[in-house]
Amino acid sequence: MSKLSLQAQNRATLQRQWLLERHDATALEAIEHLVGMQAQIPLAPYVGLWTRLTAFQPDDLVKLIEGREAVRGSMMRATIHLMTSPDFLAFRPLIQPRLDREVFQNMTYGRHRLEGLDMPAVLQAGTDRITEGHATAVQLREHLGPLWPDRDPAALAHAVRCLLPTIQTPPRGIWGKGGNPAMSLPHLWLNADLDPAPNPESLVLRYLAAYGPASVMDAQSWSGLTHLTEVFDRLDLRTYTDADSGRTLYDLPTQPLPDPDTEPPTRFLPEFDNLYLSHADRSRWLPTPTTRLQSLYVQGTLLHNGHPTATWRLPKNTKSQITLEIKPLEKLSKKTQALIEPEAQALLTFTNPTAAQDLQFLTP
Repeated sequence: MSKLSLQAQNRATLQRQWLLERHDATALEAIEHLVGMQAQIPLAPYVGLWTRLTAFQPDDLVKLIEGREAVRGSMMRATIHLMTSPDFLAFRPLIQPRLDREVFQNMTYGRHRLEGLDMPAVLQAGTDRITEGHATAVQLREHLGPLWPDRDPAALAHAVRCLLPTIQTPPRGIWGKGGNPAMSLPHLWLNADLDPAPNPESLVLRYLAAYGPASVMDAQSWSGLTHLTEVFDRLDLRTYTDADSGRTLYDLPTQPLPDPDTEPPTRFLPEFDNLYLSHADRSRWLPTPTTRLQSLYVQGTLLHNGHPTATWRLPKNTKSQITLEIKPLEKLSKKTQALIEPEAQALLTFTNPTAAQDLQFLTP
């Protein structure tokens, strides 16, 4: 098997993630290619799409969500993801075992709080309430609590949210708006049911197309599922060896790899971007062996030379002024700052095209 250096893995995954060059594709095509986008920060996918597409505007995603072509719901790793509606229907049944664990093993809402509970009755009661109208977590608690007065209403509502294929409806996730998450169900919101025969092989192939080359453990880390080795074994895949760890990396048999020396552009990523969350071994993203990625991806990050170089935030965003703060992990040279500035100004323009721009490089 051919050996792949960490830099070769880095460039390959950046290419799959549409981060080596922006793509002339629609927002729906991008969401489909990425097999969903992390969306627990409601507006994060807007930046994630802008940084990957040549002509993305916020209203492009607004129309998809309001038009029900894309939905937000609990998916990979039991976190909120933005998915195309067909992918939500196809893959949610496969992810359900991870959501089951989220309910029954949860330290706050599960374990003894659910012991001996007639869960089918709880889910039916939750379905009945959602059928009456979109329901927030508070409204589910108010409905379920009196029916099971000896149980924690928050635990009952959490079980309904995770064990049913709930979808968060607008205005949650809509640019310029907000509100508490209100839930619906596929047969109500999409007039469709979940796929009765979900295909795990399709899920793995789609993962490799967007995040490969990768190991079985990487795919399990991304999805939150276990026992994927047997799924990989059923597929005709190309294999590589990680030059550093010796791990076996799998890939699509005809997927080309970019030149490892390809110079990647500067890109801004939103909070919790799946680029960082979709591999068990995240060494391909570490700028230094001692970098702790977990302390970075909870914030927006700046990729420079293919690695996180800084965090960023927008502390002031009004109609008249917008500020972008960039906090480097290490001191940046004036030359590097100059290379970053055009992309930073483009982010400010995307976020608020009419406001005065204030770009600040903070001290590491």
